[in-house]
Amino acid sequence: MPDRPEIVCICGSTRFADEMRAANRELTLAGVIVVAPSEADGLITDEQRAVVDALHLRKIDLADRVLVVNPGGYVGESTSREIAYAQATGKPISYTDPVGPPH
Repeated sequence: MPDRPEIVCICGSTRFADEMRAANRELTLAGVIVVAPSEADGLITDEQRAVVDALHLRKIDLADRVLVVNPGGYVGESTSREIAYAQATGKPISYTDPVGPPH
């Protein structure tokens, strides 16, 4: 038995903020430590976006696995980059919905 709870990093488009919050709540109530995307969407500078994007990759580094929140199978450009990063670092990846064709 591990000496700490599992850590899951949630990835997904900011358009799915409500769904990501729901997944965060469900995982947390199941005893999982959740690291999730920043709520710094909206009007931020390109420099701030770069910081937020880099931080999210570090969150993936901290995680035992990645959960992609992808209602309807949607995976956008940023999430695709995060998935590729997680794959390159050997993290197991699961999805809330079957993955559809690229958008």
